[in-house]
Amino acid sequence: MKVKTAEMTLLALNWAVAKYEGKGLGALTGEMLTLRISQGVRPPDYSGDWSQGGPIIDRNEIGIKRNAPCSAGREWEASPSITAKGAGGRYGYGPTPLIAAMRCYVASRLGEEVEIPEELL
Repeated sequence: MKVKTAEMTLLALNWAVAKYEGKGLGALTGEMLTLRISQGVRPPDYSGDWSQGGPIIDRNEIGIKRNAPCSAGREWEASPSITAKGAGGRYGYGPTPLIAAMRCYVASRLGEEVEIPEELL
């Protein structure tokens, strides 16, 4: 199912980041990933764990700032550096800095809409 990058949260967003990063979990179908999660294998948490999302932000020169005043869910804004290769100028917004940054990253790399296995939504 196609999902707007700007609306991705949690598992779908992390799955899309893993897919672009070339991690094994990103290549799994939703059913296979759901099974692995039920068996205790957790996917990377790029949008919730700075030790996982931080290096992507650093490597891709993504800038993050507080976006206030704003509507709910857009409290943070992330933008690619003008010098970042392949950045494409796609902004990301979210309720947390990491979610905004990972939306920016996915939109810049995979586009404004991404095909996500339905089991992950």
